[in-house]
Amino acid sequence: MSIEVKVPTLGESVSEATVGQWLKKPGEAVALDEPIVSLETDKVAVEVPAPAAGVLGALVANEGDTVNVGALLALIEDSVAAAGAQAPAPRTEAPVPPASASEAPAAPIAAAAPSGDAAALSPAVRRAVLEYGIDPSTVKGTGKDGRLTKEDVMAAAAAKQASPAPAVSAPAAAPAAAVSGGRNEERVKMTRLRQTIAKRLKSAQETAALLTTFNDVDMSAVMEARAKYKDVFEKKHGVKLGLMSFFAKASVLALKDIPSVNAQIQGDEIVYFDYVDISVAVSAPNGLVVPVVRDVDKLSFADIEKSIANYGKAARDGTLTMADMAGGTFTISNGGVFGGLMSTPIINPPQSAVLGLHRIEDRPVVRNGEIVVRPMMYIALSYDHRIIDGREAVTALKTIKEAIEDPTRLLIDL
Repeated sequence: MSIEVKVPTLGESVSEATVGQWLKKPGEAVALDEPIVSLETDKVAVEVPAPAAGVLGALVANEGDTVNVGALLALIEDSVAAAGAQAPAPRTEAPVPPASASEAPAAPIAAAAPSGDAAALSPAVRRAVLEYGIDPSTVKGTGKDGRLTKEDVMAAAAAKQASPAPAVSAPAAAPAAAVSGGRNEERVKMTRLRQTIAKRLKSAQETAALLTTFNDVDMSAVMEARAKYKDVFEKKHGVKLGLMSFFAKASVLALKDIPSVNAQIQGDEIVYFDYVDISVAVSAPNGLVVPVVRDVDKLSFADIEKSIANYGKAARDGTLTMADMAGGTFTISNGGVFGGLMSTPIINPPQSAVLGLHRIEDRPVVRNGEIVVRPMMYIALSYDHRIIDGREAVTALKTIKEAIEDPTRLLIDL
């Protein structure tokens, strides 16, 4: 009996995907709900679970193929039937007895499953194995119960790169020497996610009238608040107090005061939102993703930090869903975590504005007629000039600056 493995529903308005990687090979046993293939959509990677236990049969779709929702991917054969079909024919001749006891075959020894057993790998580890070209069966796992971790794979890749090349004979060494100083090229097909990112960002440049305004922020008050309350905050809420919750709350004040920054152009109409759903740009292994923290205007600092932390983990593990990234009325992108001093962030269509955060560094500033050193950050607001005027953009960014420099404003809605 064969069970069909088909492309599942991928989300609203998503009708096709690309076969990213087969996680099981034909002939391998699969368990019910065990991931057997990953599909890449425009926004996320989706793992397709086995609809039944058995043995993976013929693959209908190959890696790199474009498949539609409902299309057949593979067949799962009944494990008993598959075993019977693959069992070798019985021998008719009598076995030859060993010449002596010393030549008798040894009793079979059960082989322990390697720490890199593909069935036991998490999605993040599977991607790391594929990215670094590491055989998981050759790597010793340091995780729980000896499971392989992403760090194990990265360490193995680093050791592989650092290890010297094996010695070769003189005749074989000559061709290698001829190309050792050459310049190599590698062609890698863009993932569907990367293609979509490219199209959306280019479309934003071609459609919107993009402009960026800048300001700088004295981070002293926020950093003092974090230093004073971080331990108590984490103990009470189980999450660290980060910068993003402050900027998210400050953005809410700005978006409420300047409604056009929290609006979108749809056709020949402008749609204004009375709620604030903030897309948070997260760097994932397969590219930039923007999960949405919804109703930020109604959330506490702890709720915002928990949502961002959960999305960050899901992005690294490859478990973000289409629903996680649907919608959003405004975006915050923190290039400062990578050391960026200043940038002109690009909007996330159909949104009309994006706030860019950057690294914090001590700089001399003038306070009360004296030069003092303060932890400063450049912030940038890129906006669609078709809907947001320059005055409105500057005012919105100034509101965010003032709220960060005096966090009391966040409490009294000022």
